[in-house]
Amino acid sequence: MNRVTKGSGNVFRDLALPDADILQAKADLVSRIGAVIEKRKLSQVQAAEILGVNQPKISELLHGRIEGFTMDRLVRFLTALDQEVRLSVSDKRGGGSARCVVAVR
Repeated sequence: MNRVTKGSGNVFRDLALPDADILQAKADLVSRIGAVIEKRKLSQVQAAEILGVNQPKISELLHGRIEGFTMDRLVRFLTALDQEVRLSVSDKRGGGSARCVVAVR
């Protein structure tokens, strides 16, 4: 019989990767970038022009290769795509460690 284990909602944490919260936040930002590119029906070349990078960088991004892309750079990409980005800082809640969370709406 197969066992199913419920995930935490963060695949990077489930895989015990270091900086799991940062990796999840970056993945969420990349997902939004991809959604905007798709919604606007931009080609990778058009998206690259808007974001000031070459087409291979867009391909890497859209295929989930997020290493080499900083949070700052991803935020700049979103603003270049006319997305409003808000950063919120608060005291951590409850027990456990503080973490980085991105809420994409």
